[in-house]
Amino acid sequence: MVDSKQSTTSVVPSVERIQQELARAKSIDDFFGKDGIFARLFADTLEQMLDAEVTAHLGYPRHAPEGRNSGNSRNGKRTRQLRTSSGDTTIQLPRDRNSSFHSPLLEAYQTSTNELEDKIIGLYSKGMSARDIQDTLHEAYGVEVSPATISTVTDKVWGLVEAWQNRPLSAIYPIVYLDAIHLKLRRDGKVVNTAVYIVLGVDLDGQRDVLGHWVGDGAEGANFWLSVVTDLQARGVQDIFSACIDGLSGFKDAIQAVFPRTQIQRCIIHQVRQSLSTSPGRIARRLWPI
Repeated sequence: MVDSKQSTTSVVPSVERIQQELARAKSIDDFFGKDGIFARLFADTLEQMLDAEVTAHLGYPRHAPEGRNSGNSRNGKRTRQLRTSSGDTTIQLPRDRNSSFHSPLLEAYQTSTNELEDKIIGLYSKGMSARDIQDTLHEAYGVEVSPATISTVTDKVWGLVEAWQNRPLSAIYPIVYLDAIHLKLRRDGKVVNTAVYIVLGVDLDGQRDVLGHWVGDGAEGANFWLSVVTDLQARGVQDIFSACIDGLSGFKDAIQAVFPRTQIQRCIIHQVRQSLSTSPGRIARRLWPI
């Protein structure tokens, strides 16, 4: 049975702390940011949750008589620095003598919250450098994050990207759209205009799926498209009924070198754009040949 006196004395300070913090609020903005109420209460709230977890793990509350000769007991606390979007926080982690307590809230060596990692990955996905991410986190949240930490977080993304890029594909696609977009990417310390090759497939159930994207070496080229189509074959694609492409020279030959039975459909949008880019006289001759 839980000692009501001990339970009350362990919880009251937190209640008083919350009341004190709430009394300081003058506007809604006082709750947010690195110096907001939520940030100041974060460590206290997390520690209360961890204390409740170790109680459940041991099976008895602090100082309870049933804990004597139970084979395990509390063994003080250790400190850990935890980085959040509200800033760096020091928390006290409870320990047990058998070292069998592991909180599902925190991984064994976790030093930052997933929320902070999500912010780093979000900034990274927008093309920001490690230094830009570092400056942004410091200015917005007051969090000091080293470039090495940022690299560690962003490196986690590559495993997911590679798994997605190399996943097995369906054997047959009735329709596949192949096109490239041109983006300015930072490569070897320079920002260059780069072709990113994208393949969109429609499967036998009519479901659309991006089959992959490949970063080229510069301008769009038929030779690189050959490597893209070869990669599709290596990932399980056996046949493509119809491929919708633009008028890039050698593009058709690159596809049919791997999938010789594929019918090639010239993209209507590209045809219209090419027609509009020509002179009015040439358009008229195409529409009304003499």
